[in-house]
Amino acid sequence: MGLPFIQAAKIGAYVMKKHITGGKYPLVLMLEPLFRCNLACAGCGKIDYPDEILNQRLSYQQCMDAIDECGAPAVSIAGGEPLLHRDMAKIVQGYIERDKFVILCTNALLLSKKIDQYTPHENFTWSIHLDGDKTMHDSSVCLDGTYEKAIAAIKLCKDRGFRTQINCTLFDGSDPERTAAFFDEMMAMGVDGITVSPGYAYERAPDQQHFLNRERTKTMFREILSRGRGGRNWNFTNSGLFMDFLAGNQTYECTPWSMPLLTVFGWQKPCYLLGEGYAATFKELMDGTEWEKYGVGKYEKCANCMVHCGFEGTAATDAIKHPLKMLPILMRGVKTEGAMAPDIDLSNQRPAEFTFSRHVEHKMSAIWAGKSNTTQTGAQEIATAE
Repeated sequence: MGLPFIQAAKIGAYVMKKHITGGKYPLVLMLEPLFRCNLACAGCGKIDYPDEILNQRLSYQQCMDAIDECGAPAVSIAGGEPLLHRDMAKIVQGYIERDKFVILCTNALLLSKKIDQYTPHENFTWSIHLDGDKTMHDSSVCLDGTYEKAIAAIKLCKDRGFRTQINCTLFDGSDPERTAAFFDEMMAMGVDGITVSPGYAYERAPDQQHFLNRERTKTMFREILSRGRGGRNWNFTNSGLFMDFLAGNQTYECTPWSMPLLTVFGWQKPCYLLGEGYAATFKELMDGTEWEKYGVGKYEKCANCMVHCGFEGTAATDAIKHPLKMLPILMRGVKTEGAMAPDIDLSNQRPAEFTFSRHVEHKMSAIWAGKSNTTQTGAQEIATAE
């Protein structure tokens, strides 16, 4: 795994304690303090919100309250592009002072301009968005030249002494041979880890044709991992059992509460990927979400999902319950041949409900009424950041 020993040990102890006490618990706080971005990726529908919403920001205090409220040991900050937030360095420092592990996800276009605001720390990691080699990545983000800027940013971060990883989302059509070669290249560059996940069909994304179904996901990850000794050639930040799940060797149900998401709309129900309502507090999210209505086999929108934000928590719990499961993966890597584990039956899933525009209408009404609970910064901050 690509996690430092201290980080893995602390998170493992946290999971063990929560498992013993029972109940649902968060593993990582997913934070999107803004939706504004300086890219327009075809697989993301965040930036098509009205400008009034794109100009909204979670405040520093809201970000601190979120981690204090949910108690997760780690926070992953994304967006939008988080480096457009003028208080981002302060937010990162606030989490570090609370002894939280912080992963700051960025497309790296602004990193060279912003890096002096940050100091290397064992609890802090830059996560650079790279969806494959130059052709793969530039096509994914719909802008030529972004790959070179991301590579330059990785080298800059490493030179400055920062822990630096990449996050890679794979879509239908990703070539296993090229993907494996890309992972080799990243290891040769000295990145500290690779976070990888299959693309999920965001409802608002312009491109709905290149998201993976579950069968294709399993086949593709087997083909990729087989080119790297079952994945042992690469330092994944994903857990071994999650990688085993992606290769079709585990039958897991998702635990969406393990990576709760806070955005300018509030705590997103039911998960990072589906916005079917928002809660004002973390407690309201946990107590007021009908969790039993969501997941593979339960809800049509969830049918093809195998994304880390839903299943890493499941894998972590499984590792605590069945620690010996990890031994074959550690010794021989992920199994890439033979029969796959049975999948979840989809015959009884309820049909999709298309509700994703309601929260936009509610937020716009709150903004117009001057009752929005997030800050509004407008175009001046964006121009300054860029």
